[in-house]
Amino acid sequence: MIVTALPTGRRQAGLLEKLLATVRAEFRTEVYRPDPADPVFVAPQCAVADCDRVVAQLGLCNGHVIRWRQRGRPVLEEFLADPGPPVRGRQVLPSCRIGGCGYGRFGNGLCCKHYDRWVRAGRPAADQWHAPSLAAAGAVAAECRLPFCSLWVETPEKVFCQQHHDRWKRTNHRDVERFIVDCELNGTAAVDLRGLPPQLTLEFQYGLQCRADARHRTTPARYVMQAVRHARAAGVTSLLDLSEQQWRQQARTGRVRAPVLLLIEVRDAVELLRDGAGWENEFGRDVWRLERLPGITTPATATVPRPRVRLHFERIPQPWLRDLVERWLRLRLTSGLSITAAHTGLDALVCFAGFLAHAGVDRLADIDRPLLERHLAYVASQDGGHGLKKGRISSLNLFLQAIRQHRWDDSLPGTAAFCPGDIPPAPAATISRRLAEHVMAQVESEANLDRWHDPAGRLVTLILVRTGLRISSVVCLDFDCLVHDGQGAAYLRYFNTKMKREAAVPIDEHLEQAIHDQQRRVLDRWPDGTGVLFPRRHANASGRLRLSDSSYRQMLRRWLVTCDIRDEHGQPVHLTPHQWRHTFACRLINRDVPQEVVRVLLDHESSRMTAHYARITDQTVRRRWEAAMKVNIKGEHVTLTPDGPLGQAQWAKTRYGIATQTLPDGYCGLPVQKSCPHANACLTCPVFLTGPEFLPELRDQRTRTLTLIDNATNCGHTRTAEMNQQVADNLDRMIGELENSHDEPQETTHAG
Repeated sequence: MIVTALPTGRRQAGLLEKLLATVRAEFRTEVYRPDPADPVFVAPQCAVADCDRVVAQLGLCNGHVIRWRQRGRPVLEEFLADPGPPVRGRQVLPSCRIGGCGYGRFGNGLCCKHYDRWVRAGRPAADQWHAPSLAAAGAVAAECRLPFCSLWVETPEKVFCQQHHDRWKRTNHRDVERFIVDCELNGTAAVDLRGLPPQLTLEFQYGLQCRADARHRTTPARYVMQAVRHARAAGVTSLLDLSEQQWRQQARTGRVRAPVLLLIEVRDAVELLRDGAGWENEFGRDVWRLERLPGITTPATATVPRPRVRLHFERIPQPWLRDLVERWLRLRLTSGLSITAAHTGLDALVCFAGFLAHAGVDRLADIDRPLLERHLAYVASQDGGHGLKKGRISSLNLFLQAIRQHRWDDSLPGTAAFCPGDIPPAPAATISRRLAEHVMAQVESEANLDRWHDPAGRLVTLILVRTGLRISSVVCLDFDCLVHDGQGAAYLRYFNTKMKREAAVPIDEHLEQAIHDQQRRVLDRWPDGTGVLFPRRHANASGRLRLSDSSYRQMLRRWLVTCDIRDEHGQPVHLTPHQWRHTFACRLINRDVPQEVVRVLLDHESSRMTAHYARITDQTVRRRWEAAMKVNIKGEHVTLTPDGPLGQAQWAKTRYGIATQTLPDGYCGLPVQKSCPHANACLTCPVFLTGPEFLPELRDQRTRTLTLIDNATNCGHTRTAEMNQQVADNLDRMIGELENSHDEPQETTHAG
């Protein structure tokens, strides 16, 4: 939620004064009617023709949902074909069938007064009865007070027509004005705050304002009204009268959970307005609310939907230890530590606090090497895998080092430290996580890919399979994620969520076109743009919320079941998106692509990470390429741009082409994703590259080419002679340039 900042002079004012100063005029109303085009609060109209009520469930308003259930829940299409008469509400009531009479009908199409006279006349046929006129000459009958009803009021004491008067009486004679507003609001997207205490009303108005300003989540008005009813039933005068945990308890016990969670969100916004955000307000609490600490999340993933994150320090019973842990984690978070790592560190210290309580240690001065050795045995005996236990020891070691480094408490003994051999090494991975080609053939089948119900899910799958990116990087792709080099080759620019840096990977034309198609679909739904390539489909009014990796995993599981993808043993396949990264890397290794190229394509920090897929390495290939001179078909020097965002990706593209497309007398610089339009005429191709190591082959080919030209000329084959003359000219330029390269400075052209 967005909180509007208050002027400095008013920050110390009470909550009520802050609410009065912050809530804007359009929200300062007891009955909030959103604009029909509002993307946040307005629900779509009922699917039944001529029904103006908003949707409650299944595309139907509440009245038609009740009728659909009463009919035994038939197929929705059948119900829409015959929904029955209009539901009660704001439809125009029929008037008496006697011309000139504006009273409502009572029986036999007649109003109450005409019906009484018709009965006394012996119930004659309609064409034989001359109904008397009930309107006084020159008098104007009073109409019903409801704005959508034009029926006459039957007596001067009444303010409604007879039908609406009867309905008003059934409400135990509520206030007339309130009844009128209730009838107007029936079935509409409106939020009714009448009857709430003044401050509670302002708090809900502020919550509506925050939701409208954020424009992130769609919030049907019925959800807001259910939250209002929860607050009214609780009998509070402010949402802050109950703690968050008490409201959550109501969410667990109530029938409807989402409205109570909305109520909690409004409560948090009000509390944030009262207390403010930042470390000065949050530090020292037993529970840290990380959404109130700006600047501690990765910018590329800040809009990824995730539940509200808390750090619970109340699990550490020792006050002296809790203070040090809070100080340590504050330092770590402000220095760029991820939230996940903060949770890992807190878990390690909670485990250590439990051990200290078991060992009877209540002072920092009593923590020494023998105690830590006992703690090692304690951690080893706990449940969990090697990663969990390693994280607990490593985090505790960092915590103890920080105490010494920053002199937080000099009572810590110098022997309180872990040694490098204290943590047992991780067990060697013996099972490959790559997918069998039998499975990949089914995954990459066009027929199966076309069975994705969501085109975005299909594209995410293609990107994962063809680029080897992590799922966290794919769902965080920006809308403008395509870049091109000087040769027109396309690259996918992404954020490496593990290494916290931007990178690029080459892609083919088909994947590039699929991304363009996704961009068009996004703009069709959100014409103003979203900034993200994969917006969340639902509850995303602005389009700025990204698809979460958990949502994609659910879509993937359904797709695997739909396609009935099975392994070589005939069993259903259960896979994770990260397995495609392993498969991509292993495929490259099997095609003899050097490990250094694989490292660049996967954007690994070091070759040790890539060694998971292969044991060989080729770290000198690029250095040798850059050290040796390369010339193109025009005799110009070719170099790679070492700097810039595409430097590494350009090298990966070039090295990949060299590894798989080496020619007898040079290299092909064409991106591997493109097809060659020059057939085998490489010596006339503008992307042909060669170097001094090919001089003998170039001289030999020049001799053979000149011989071929002479023979063609003698035989009168003019076209053949002309074509080969161009080859000979190119050979002359390249040979001359390579032979004279050490003596004369040459013009340089960039390969990327």
